[in-house]
Amino acid sequence: MFVLTNNVSAAMRVIATLLATALVMWTIGFYATAEAANVTDYSDILTDSAPGANSDHTIAFNMSALGTVATAGGTIVVTFPNTFDLTGVVEGDIDLSIGGGDVDIAGTAWSVAVGATTITFTAVAGLVTAGQAIEIQVGTVAAAGVNQINNPASPLNGNESYEIDISAGTDSGHTRVVILDTVEITASVLTTFDFTVYDNGSGEDVNGATTNIVTSSTTIPFGTLTALTPVIGSQDLTVQTNAINGFVVTVETDQSLLSSTGADIDNFEDDVITVPGAWVSPSVGLDISDEKTWGHWGITSEDSDLNTDEFGSNLWAGVTSTPRQVFSHTGPADATTPDFGSTTIGFQVEISALQEAGDDYSTTLTYIATPTF
Repeated sequence: MFVLTNNVSAAMRVIATLLATALVMWTIGFYATAEAANVTDYSDILTDSAPGANSDHTIAFNMSALGTVATAGGTIVVTFPNTFDLTGVVEGDIDLSIGGGDVDIAGTAWSVAVGATTITFTAVAGLVTAGQAIEIQVGTVAAAGVNQINNPASPLNGNESYEIDISAGTDSGHTRVVILDTVEITASVLTTFDFTVYDNGSGEDVNGATTNIVTSSTTIPFGTLTALTPVIGSQDLTVQTNAINGFVVTVETDQSLLSSTGADIDNFEDDVITVPGAWVSPSVGLDISDEKTWGHWGITSEDSDLNTDEFGSNLWAGVTSTPRQVFSHTGPADATTPDFGSTTIGFQVEISALQEAGDDYSTTLTYIATPTF
């Protein structure tokens, strides 16, 4: 019996293995894969993160050091979860910036298409090179934007994050946005309104005239009148309020400046109620047969924004049972600032020698202050 010995060296075995591998690769083909690089500084800024709200998106990222988007066919694709609603978003609602410069997306350099969950930019004559910064604006943040992307309606547990994917030529990336319930903040502010009448002394200015009597907060004591000698007094009015639409102060009387004898000192001028005018002495136009010309009294206001400053400088008007505005403002008042929270009201009386005698001429003056909240 003979034994045939077949010794194969280690070198021969290596060579056989390499040949077998080469044969297999030649038979089935060789496959190699290359992993895309990640974009950097990828973010998506929303203008409204409330559930169901319409929001702008500002998407920004930088290409990697080797990333490119090729001319004629390269794409940048933004992919949203299907819970975001892109319905209505069109080309005019989208801007694209590459390397800090806005680019045409109307089909010359780039084109754009909006799908159910994607916004795709396709390079026509444009391109993106390594390291360039890309910014995509969607919604009213775009130059001609009108339509926005609608957020998911009902996030879990009041808030949820959603992944926004980007594919830019050889690069890709992922970022997240959070949709969360809004926070309701409530507060209340108590209403305030304080109206005060103050006395004034003699020798004080009131809308261009000078006082010559002392008043209190509740009296205007004209005293004993002398023919053709005007008597002038004043009171300060202040309002402090947080009423959003301000306030109005009116004044009215319960009767003429009347004596128990039935005689009266008529309203300025000659008991004819007109717009405020310059003070006129009763000696002008005095008519012995017309008692309305024998004496009169009236008021003035320093509130310069009242009814387009109807009292002007040293203009006077009569006071009747019909309320007349003497002070107002259209917003909150501080009880200090002239025209806003404070003013001065003047009172003047003058008689002629024909005014009937009487030691009890009187009327009751009523201020009515009304806030508008």
